[in-house]
Amino acid sequence: MLDREGFRPNVGIILLNHRNEVFWGKRIRTHSWQFPQGGIKHGETPEQAMFRELHEEVGLTPEHVRIIARTRDWLRYEVPEHFIRRDARGHYRGQKQIWFLLQMMGRDCDMNLRATDHPEFDAWRWNEYWVPLEAVIEFKRGVYEMALTELARYLPRINHHNRYLRAGMRPPHRERHSGPMPLEPAATPPDGDPRAD
Repeated sequence: MLDREGFRPNVGIILLNHRNEVFWGKRIRTHSWQFPQGGIKHGETPEQAMFRELHEEVGLTPEHVRIIARTRDWLRYEVPEHFIRRDARGHYRGQKQIWFLLQMMGRDCDMNLRATDHPEFDAWRWNEYWVPLEAVIEFKRGVYEMALTELARYLPRINHHNRYLRAGMRPPHRERHSGPMPLEPAATPPDGDPRAD
C-alpha cells in the first residue's frame, strides 16, 4: 500500500526500560542495528500496526508496554534504488513513519525474538537513548535523529534517590556487633534532596 508519492505507511517503535535505555535490535544475519519497525496493513491504524509489529519482532503484547507519546506527523526516508526490488522501481520511493515511544512494563524475559517464523532480529540489548547512528543503515539515520529528537521531551523522569531518602525513612537499624565495625564514608544526600542544603 503506497501513497501517491510512492511512500509506504510504516511505524517505528522506541521501547524504553525503567532507566530510559532503549531496545536496540541487531538485524538478522547483518551488522546493522535498529529499532523495531514495520508496515501498516490496509485497514490498520498506526497504533494497531505498532502493537502487531511489537509482537512479531519483539514478542511483547499490549500488557507489556505503555504508550508515552508518538510523533505528530509522518517522518519520511527514501530507499536507495539498489535496495528496491526491480518490479517496484519507479513506484516505490521509501517509507513514511509514525514513531511511538513506549515504556516497558514487563520484564526482559518477556522478550521473544522468535515470536514468528520470520524473525527480524537475532540479538538485542538495552542502549542509551541517543543510539549510535553510525550503526543504523545510512538512509534511515535522518529519520532516527528526527524521531529521537521529537520524542526526547516525553522521556519519563528517573528518580535516582535512595529509596529510604525518598520515602523519608531511615535505613533499618543494624544489629550491634561485639567487635569493631569497619568505617564507612559519610553518605552525601543526592542533589535535589531537601537535606542537601
